[in-house]
Amino acid sequence: MIEGARKPSRSEVDRSEGFGERLLGVLIDRAHEMPPQLIAPLVAEEVARVGGRDLSILLQDYEQMLLVPLPGRRLTVGNPEPVEDSPAGEAFLSRKTVEVPQHGSVRMYLPLLDGSDQIGAMAVTLDSVDDDDRRLLRRLAGLVADMIVTKDAYTDLFFQARRSAPMSVAAEIQWSLLPPLSMTVPQVEVAGILEPAYDVAGDSFDYALNGDILHVAMIDAMGHGLDAATMATVAIGAYRHTRRANTDLSQVYAFMDKAINEQFGPDHFVTAQMMSLNIETGRMQWVNAGHPAPLLIRDRAVADRLESPTTLPVGFGGEQPTVSERILEPGDRLLCFTDGLIEEHQAGGEQFGEEQLIACTNRILRDRTAVRSVVRGLSHALKQERGDVTSDDATIFLIEWRGGDADHLATLD
Repeated sequence: MIEGARKPSRSEVDRSEGFGERLLGVLIDRAHEMPPQLIAPLVAEEVARVGGRDLSILLQDYEQMLLVPLPGRRLTVGNPEPVEDSPAGEAFLSRKTVEVPQHGSVRMYLPLLDGSDQIGAMAVTLDSVDDDDRRLLRRLAGLVADMIVTKDAYTDLFFQARRSAPMSVAAEIQWSLLPPLSMTVPQVEVAGILEPAYDVAGDSFDYALNGDILHVAMIDAMGHGLDAATMATVAIGAYRHTRRANTDLSQVYAFMDKAINEQFGPDHFVTAQMMSLNIETGRMQWVNAGHPAPLLIRDRAVADRLESPTTLPVGFGGEQPTVSERILEPGDRLLCFTDGLIEEHQAGGEQFGEEQLIACTNRILRDRTAVRSVVRGLSHALKQERGDVTSDDATIFLIEWRGGDADHLATLD
């Protein structure tokens, strides 16, 4: 509510679907030319029209530990809330609205979803809540998420809100290179995480869903700092070029190899793994260029290590790689990772190792089911197991294949 304005009574607030459509329509009509800093005041006004107050917009930080409040006119700005064990975090992780009764009111937490990528949560307080409120606020939260992602392309406001520590130039480059950290469609879900979030350099991943084929690449450029970030940028750029040209998976390596070799010379390299997954049939193909083998997870436990012939890392001029193949079962998951996850030395000199990675993964899988929650929990647990030491980039990317189709989403009820 605007300060000093009379709060509308329940009977005075029109919560019908027609009213909601008009309200959202106003937001959509203005969104095209809306400066980023005016999103919050307009949304606050929209919320006030349905009797809402104390609006907060919370964005996930880069370490995926906290939901941090976005500052702005007419927004309620409190302390960051943990992703784990908070109502805002529950809404964020579950993609569902969470309602917390208060003294004579209800605090609602709604997930901010851009498509299926979770970017944060929106919180608002109402005196009472009915299904009309829930429907309208859910749609409003979806529109707010879309506006934040769209405006993020030409402002630093949201980036600055999410950042809780100084970021290296190399990390700035890597974060600008990444696709959304998660994607969900009925047949497949993916999620990834990078650490250390504010100093990552050589690790990166990329994916694209083109028709029925999910394309995935994971890379690890040698070294640290700007050299590694630059190599990673060239490697991902070359990968995207070949993918968008519908290049056969067996030929992708040669193009990436040439790009790295010509730009950096024979003493520089990038390990890489390129995959394609048919999301209808579960047929997975992959090429390994000196990268750690993915782990196959089945029935909530690591079941296999996907060994395959490898060629030399990208940049070393290896032979044409062998394309390996596997047919997945519905519910199978693939855990892809870079060597920084398993080559870290613990206190006393012992290397962390793949066996410890598998044991830690199995423990996490006993307590968590959602793909993004597993990725986040695993990354944070592994970092703790390593004594919070990360001397090299450590990246996780998880794929879950479900099968089926999504045709029902293209049919109106």
